Amino acid sequence: MGKQAAPRRVGDKEALAVGTTIRGSAQKLNLVAALIRGRKAGEAMSILQFSPKAMAVEVRKVLASAIANAENNHNLDVDALVIKEASVGKSISMKRFATRARGRSTRIVKPFSRLRIVVREQEEA
Repeated sequence: MGKQAAPRRVGDKEALAVGTTIRGSAQKLNLVAALIRGRKAGEAMSILQFSPKAMAVEVRKVLASAIANAENNHNLDVDALVIKEASVGKSISMKRFATRARGRSTRIVKPFSRLRIVVREQEEA
C-alpha cells in the first residue's frame, strides 16, 4: 500500500495557489490583494496589469498560477472563476547590518510575505 493522498484543503469547485516568499512587507502586499478580492479572475488580471504598485507583478503571478491550477488540475471553467480569498501573511525576515558613523551599526530588516489565493468556479445565475 502506498501513501494516502492528502485531503483537499479547498472545496470541490475551488483551486489554490500560494506565493511563499514574496519580497516586501505584508502591509504593502495586502493593499494590492484588496484590489482583487471578490472580483472575476479576468477582471482582476487586468486590474493588476495596469496597477502602478510594484507588488502587483507578484500578485499577478500567483493569480495566474491559481487560474492555471483550476484549469489543468481541477477541470474548472476559466471564464467563470471568481477570487474567493486573497489572504496575506508574514514570512521570513532577512536581517542585515549597515555601518554608520563613529563605529556604530544599524539593523536592516528585509521582510518577506506570503500570499494565498483561492479561486472558485461560480455558477451562472
